[in-house]
Amino acid sequence: MNTPTPISTGSIPEILSHIDAGVMTITLNRLDKKNSITSAMYGALADALESANHDTAVRAVVIQGHETIFSAGNDIADFLNKPPATMDSPVFRFLRGISSFPKPLVASVCGPAVGIGTTLLLHCDLVYAGDNAAFSMPFVNLGLCPEAASSFLVPQLMGYPRAAEALLLGEPFMAETALEIGLINRIVPPTEANALAQRQAQKLVAKPLSALMETKRLMKKGNATLVAERMAEEGASFGRMLGEPAAKEAFTAFIEKRRPDFSAV
Repeated sequence: MNTPTPISTGSIPEILSHIDAGVMTITLNRLDKKNSITSAMYGALADALESANHDTAVRAVVIQGHETIFSAGNDIADFLNKPPATMDSPVFRFLRGISSFPKPLVASVCGPAVGIGTTLLLHCDLVYAGDNAAFSMPFVNLGLCPEAASSFLVPQLMGYPRAAEALLLGEPFMAETALEIGLINRIVPPTEANALAQRQAQKLVAKPLSALMETKRLMKKGNATLVAERMAEEGASFGRMLGEPAAKEAFTAFIEKRRPDFSAV
């Protein structure tokens, strides 16, 4: 797998971005921490998307991880040290940026995709997964609510019963289920997923960008306002719940490497 090199888009070593033949590729590059995402990484992701939006040389964006891991979700220790205090926090900047990104957005997902690793895919146009991909949204296990408008988009995509399993029970689901419900477009061996995403992105680059952007805008128009409203509501609830007993117990248990006890919350 080719390793991208950073360019001047606000990249940090954990978030690599490069532009080649009209495609900006953004790579989660923190394998030693299972690509768990810090506040600084959210900021770099938001900056990269903003740069891609305004750069006329960029006609499509690919987001990828490693063939063994997409993302383990938020970095809990960093999250506790730098909780999102306002809607201008890096995580919310990233969520607004990806949900409103006007150009084609392709993702390649292999291995675990936890929390934001799954919910960000709801805002991508094409998603290709390795057959080792495992998706999960265990927000309730941390005493929190969903984010990225997933409380709206997941029931819409899966239907309520499956959404309840995914969001209320926090149960994971594999690539075959993700394909069946329409979260992803195709399953391939993990070693082929990133290359497939690049080939599909090059197909998009060859098409008229104005037509692609208008088609994407029209397809998303019916949900755009609802997504923004739900994302803001989730953000407010998320921030409030961070200070409540359930989340404090969940995070303390995580740090102490024990099972949380929610019997009193």
